Amino acid sequence: QVQLVESGGGLVQAGGSLRLSCAVSGTFFNINAMGWFRQAPGKQRDLVAVIANSGSIDYADSVKGRFTISRDNAKNMCDLQMNSLKSEDTAVYYCYVNYLSKAYWGQGTQVTVSS
Repeated sequence: QVQLVESGGGLVQAGGSLRLSCAVSGTFFNINAMGWFRQAPGKQRDLVAVIANSGSIDYADSVKGRFTISRDNAKNMCDLQMNSLKSEDTAVYYCYVNYLSKAYWGQGTQVTVSS
């Protein structure tokens, strides 16, 4: 089993920054992909950023140049540094892990950007 716990969400003004962290625990070996999705009210859950075990990274076009994803395999953590936040970044952010072709999700953390 794999458990994910997010932290770091909150309220910030437009143009500000937040850092989200995801701690992964449980019984596992060599997690494949780690990443972040977000879901705004009334919308589907969309990819924000994902980082593979190889280190390759993909970002949603809407966050390129503003967000940075990183992972620490030794600590089993994945962080998302969010800069130049916009009101449209407001959403619940979910940590994601792909392990043995199965998706695992955190409980979500709210990010609210006020304009």
